[in-house]
Formats: sequence, structure tokens, C-alpha cells
Amino acid sequence: MKHMRRVRLPALFLALALALSPAASALTVDQAGDLLEVYYIDDVPEEVLGQPTIQAMLEALGDPYTEYFTAEEYALFTGSMSDTELVGIGVSTLITEAGPLLQRVYPDTPAAEGGLQAGDLITAVDGQAAAGLDADAVVGLLRGEPDTQVEITYLRDGEQHTVTLTRRAVTIPTAYTELWDGGIGYIDCDSFGEETQAHFVEGVEAYGDQVSSWVVDLRTNGGGVVNAAIGAVSTFIGSGILAYLEDSSGVYRAYGSDSEALTDSPVIVLTDANTASASELFAADVRDAGAGLVVGSRTFGKGVAQIVLDGDSLPGYFDDGDAMKITTYRFYSPNGVTTDTVGLIPHLLVDADLADEVAVLLSAPAPEGSVDGCLHLDFYGDWYISLSDASSPEYQAAFTALLEALPDSAVLQLGTDSGWTDTTPAALAEACGLTSYQDRGFTDTADSPYASQIDALATYGVVSGSGDGTYRPDGTLTRAELCALLAKALNCRVPTGASLFTDVSMDDWYGQCVNAVARLGLVEGVGGGRFHPDGAVTRQELITIAARMGRRLSMDLELTAQDMPADAAEGDAYQAYAEWARSGAWLLSASQEYEEGSPVNLLWADPEAIDPAAPATREEAAALTYSILAHLGILPS
Repeated sequence: MKHMRRVRLPALFLALALALSPAASALTVDQAGDLLEVYYIDDVPEEVLGQPTIQAMLEALGDPYTEYFTAEEYALFTGSMSDTELVGIGVSTLITEAGPLLQRVYPDTPAAEGGLQAGDLITAVDGQAAAGLDADAVVGLLRGEPDTQVEITYLRDGEQHTVTLTRRAVTIPTAYTELWDGGIGYIDCDSFGEETQAHFVEGVEAYGDQVSSWVVDLRTNGGGVVNAAIGAVSTFIGSGILAYLEDSSGVYRAYGSDSEALTDSPVIVLTDANTASASELFAADVRDAGAGLVVGSRTFGKGVAQIVLDGDSLPGYFDDGDAMKITTYRFYSPNGVTTDTVGLIPHLLVDADLADEVAVLLSAPAPEGSVDGCLHLDFYGDWYISLSDASSPEYQAAFTALLEALPDSAVLQLGTDSGWTDTTPAALAEACGLTSYQDRGFTDTADSPYASQIDALATYGVVSGSGDGTYRPDGTLTRAELCALLAKALNCRVPTGASLFTDVSMDDWYGQCVNAVARLGLVEGVGGGRFHPDGAVTRQELITIAARMGRRLSMDLELTAQDMPADAAEGDAYQAYAEWARSGAWLLSASQEYEEGSPVNLLWADPEAIDPAAPATREEAAALTYSILAHLGILPS
């Protein structure tokens, strides 16, 4: 039977229980240390607790998410996750060389009442030319005191217009809904705060009967409150467990929603490298529920959650309006997979700047009658594309990016007078004259038994080959090459400081990869401070390291490894393996069972068919990496 997760009962809200005695004065260094010892996700080293100031203590801890806030800083922090009130005209702009381009005009604001529209180009404010101004200068011109007037000159469709607006207090919401042409409901969400779920509900209820697909834009959304993200995503996927949070004692708690979905239309989530934390959880919930697609670039990889201790939660410790934010949990998606470090790999990995255009292309209505001139994509749902729109100058770049991002598992069909016929991205690109189209695969993998796995990794940017279009699949895998593969698979941060190994320089092509993977605890040196980067990796070493990666990524694999029976790896299949390698081989080959009760082997062959002491090849490493990532749902398959 598949391993059961050790979790507490599902809860709707994170609870904060403090087992500390209140203090009578402002927060001291000793009290800050006490808070870290009680709440921090990992053990706190003594050298951290021995620092003379709170700031020095947090710097020594090295966690950018654990912070101490003064009263002023705390007010700014809480305000960043709430609807923002300011005095101005109520627009969102994109700074271009020609001037501020209006991206959004908020309803019930001076700009909306004055007739401004998204797409208008502001050329002057109170007679001052706007071209060449930076964002701060534009904000300074548009905002001001209540009831003061500002003259806006703008271009629309090549014609110049001028309007005088009266500034007043306007509210900029954390999430905002628009109805786009073609029955697309667009929700732009900047952060997850107290009001965010209500904004999602309002938007879906206002436009739901006119919407055939939803686009939720989480680009540059750095996260916020976990419960707010859970509440917002339940708008689309309904009730159930939507997250697991692990605390410092290794206990997993389940969190979810009892709200029903308000729409059954599919949703496309847009991401970029700054999509982080709670917004990654939102996207992972959509992915795990099969409710739609994630489109854009790989996300940031902040899979940890913090609690905020302030005067309300801990009276006596924070008497001056100050507060402390402490990393307390690691969170996992409903399928038990973390986004910590690894982030979230979109179904369609495209330039984030093109993600919204790709979403528009995918949101064409299903054809009625003739399918001629239509494209059908069967990939985590049925999606339709108008070829005339896709081939237009406006959408050619997005269509090219979409075709390049499709893995071989996606089924693409071209509509003709006689019905649907199968086609390929390359064939479509040639037929549509997309001269910039480039296949992400390699030129030398066709004869590899693992060609499909290697190509899938290439499609999602996990492997980059040798730099000349080749992968060298049957080449012996070196220790440096394995670290490069793992660093890309896990989306490792670029490490700083000195190298951990005397024979690895940070300036070597593999230096940062080796150090990043070593600091995650996945690889070790060979002794004497050396790593031996050019040494060959044996198959049992590859399997052992891959098992460590799986445990880091998966709640189920970690709990299974912890509960491994003492005699589990003593069978004939594992006798050829070194004793230190048997548990990893068992974990990846026989520990996971599905409904039918058949063990799922994640290795590239049966364990008894593998010579564990032989050198591993680059194709075997790719096959094993793909198998684990696809099995966990991290990599679309």
C-alpha cells in the first residue's frame, strides 16, 4: 500500500500557540534567541544565539526570510499584502521610451471617469513631456494632494487627447479582474492578503457567466498569507486539502478549504522568476488538481512559510509596534511535493513576457462545425488555437514560443476541411513561416533508449547538453556533470563565498553547481577537502544521490525512507550493491505502490539488472532524473 502521510487533521487557518512567558519590556537579544529556538524550522546553531545584537543574530542565521521589523518597517510589511490607498488618478503604467503606457485603469477612479483606457500612451503631464522619465518621476507627477488637478496628454490610435483630472484617494486592490475579448477572465494578483480571496470571488461572480477560460497572472507576485492563497485557489478547484506544512519537529499538518468551486472553466496561471512562496502554492494547487495549465518561466523556489510575532500574538514582547518574522514551516503541494529551491516548472516553459499572449492563444473557443483553420492541443486538457490569430504579426512570437515549449507527450492536431490530422510543432512552424522556431532537443539522442526522457528534460531546461547541440548520451558521467544536472534540476541558487573543496574553483564551469549541490547535502567530497570533479560516477553512487534528491523533494519519499523496514533491501535484487547504496536502490525501485498494488520502479532498469559498480552514463542520469521528477509531478509528462 502507498505510504500514508503522518499529518494532523486538516485545518482552515494556521494557528499560533505560544509557550513562552510574556516579558515586560521591548524585545531583547535573549528573547529573540528564545523565539528562534521555539519556532525556527531548523536547529539554531549556538554561534547564532551568542551574537550581541538581534541584527547580528539574524545575519549569522543566514535566512533572508527571518527578519526583525521596527514599527515603521512592520507597517510597510503589512501594507504590502493589503489593498493600498493612495492619492492619485488610479492607473497602473509601464514605463517605455515613448512615455508611460497605461496597463490598467481602475474602476471608480478619476482616470476611469475621465475616459482613460488601457493602451493609452501618456505624452505629457501638466505640460511636462513624459518621454524619458523613470517610474519615480512619473509617480511624482501623477500623485499629489486630494482635490488638486492634473492635466494628462495622451495618444490613442495615433490621435492626441488632453483631459484634466482631479486627484483623490483611490484604492489599489491586491487582485483585480477584467473581462478580455474572447470570453477570457483575467485576474491580476500582486500579493495574497486579507482581501485577496474576496477579490477573486467578486471577479468570478461578476464575469463567470461570460468566461470560457480564466487567466490568473502571478508574475512578480512574491506571495503573502498561505491561507489567502488557499482561499483564492479554491475559487477554481473547490474544497479539499490544498497544502501540507512541516514544522521543525517533522510533523506535517494539512490545510485546505471547505469552499466549493465557483467556476468549472479551466484556468491558466502565469508565472515568472519572481513568482514565490504562497503564489507558488497557488500554481502548484492548480497543477496537482489538473484544473488547467501553468505558463511562463520557472518560479523562484521559496517553499518555506513564516509566522509573524507582534504585539497582538505575543503581548509584552513587542510593545513598540515592532515584530519578528520567523521561518517556521516548509510547505508542500497537495501531492506532497515541495517548491523549496526547486520552484515550479510550468507546463509550458516560455519567456514570462510572452506568457499572457500564449494564454490568449490557448483560450480560443472550441470550433463548432468545420475545424478548418483551427489547432487542437491535447495537453492537460483540450485547448484550441486560431491559426489566423497565431500567425498574425501580433502573436507570431508567442506562437513560436508555445510550439518550442511543447513536449513530445503533447498531442497536436491541425484542423482541415476533412477533420483533424496529427501534426508536429516543427511542421507547423515551417507551414506558418515561423523562421525563428528552434527545437530544444539534441542532434545525437535519436538512437538512445532514453531519447524521450532526455528530450523532455531539454524542453523544460533541465539539461543543456554540451553546448554544440549534442548531449553525448553514452558518455561516462563525471562528478562535475552530475552536479551540473542536479543544480539545474533543482533550480539551485548561485552560492557565494569560498568553495567547499580545494580542487574546485568557483570560476570553473562546474564550480557553482558543485558547491550548490554539496550545500544541499546531496553530494560529498572524496576526503582531504577534495571533490575530484573529473572522477566517474558509479551507478550505485548515482542512485544514492538521486534518492537523496527525491527525499528532499517529496514528503512521501522522505516518510517512506524514515519508515523503511530493516530487512527491506536485503533481497537478492540488492545483494550486488554496497551496503550504503541498498536503501536508496530500494527507495527508488520498490517502495512506492499505487492502487493496483504493483511497485513503481523509478530506476532506468530493474535493480538486479544494473551493475552497481559500473560507471554511470549521461543518458542513465537523465533517465533517472526524469523518472523521479515526472513521478512526483514536478515535471509535466
